Amino acid sequence: MFEIGNSLRDARARRQIPVGQAEQATKIRGKYLRALEDERFDLLPSETYVKGFLRTYADYLGLDGQLYVDEYNSRFVTDDEWGRRRSRGAGGGRSEHRAQTNVVLIALGAIAVLTVVVISAWKAADNGDVATQPPKRHAAPPVHRAAAPAPYLEITAVKGPSKVIVNRTGAGGKILFEGTLERGDTQAFNGKSFWLNVGAPENLVITVAGRRVHVAGFRPWVLTVTPNGWQGHAA
Repeated sequence: MFEIGNSLRDARARRQIPVGQAEQATKIRGKYLRALEDERFDLLPSETYVKGFLRTYADYLGLDGQLYVDEYNSRFVTDDEWGRRRSRGAGGGRSEHRAQTNVVLIALGAIAVLTVVVISAWKAADNGDVATQPPKRHAAPPVHRAAAPAPYLEITAVKGPSKVIVNRTGAGGKILFEGTLERGDTQAFNGKSFWLNVGAPENLVITVAGRRVHVAGFRPWVLTVTPNGWQGHAA
C-alpha cells in the first residue's frame, strides 16, 4: 500500500513541472490534478473519471498508471456500483417485455385493417363495380443526392445496457454524452478524436471509421479514438 496523492505530488516536484504545464499536457483541469494529489476523489465527477485521470496523470509523470488504478480500486472501490448496474439490468428487462407486447398489438391491428380492406375490395368486384383508373403521368426523373458521410464513431447497445461517457479529444475534454445506452440505443459522433469510458463493453458494438472495434474482456473499459484509429485498455 502506498500514498497515491503524495507519490503523484512528489513525482511532479522531482520533475519540476508546474500544475499548469501538467494541465496542458494531460488535458485534465488543474483542480482535478490537485484533487488527485490531495486524494480528494470526491471532487471528481465520478469514479470512472478518477480511474481515467489517475492513469493518465501517473503515466505522464513517468509512473505506472495501472499500479495507481489498482491501488485506488483496493482502497476506495466498493460493490455498490455493481449492485446499481444489476438493478438497472432488471428494469431494462421489464421495459423490453413491454416493448415486445406493444409490437404484437400493433401487428394485430395492422392485420385487422388489411383484412377489412381485402373484404371490401372483393365485395366491390363481385357487384360489378369498375374502379376508375387515374390518368397516367410520367414519373419525374429521380433526384440524385449525395449520401451523407457515415459518422466516424458509432456506439450501439446490442446485448444489454451499458454506462457510456464520451469526451471530445481527451479525458478532460468536453463531455459529448454521459448516460446509459439501453439495448437497441445508438449514439453516433462526427469528428476524429474522442475519449470513451464504458461500463459493460461486452454489450456494445463500437465502430471507428466503419470498422468494428475489438472489445477486450474486462470492464470498465477506456477507448481512445484518434484520426489514425483507436486504442483500448482497462479503466
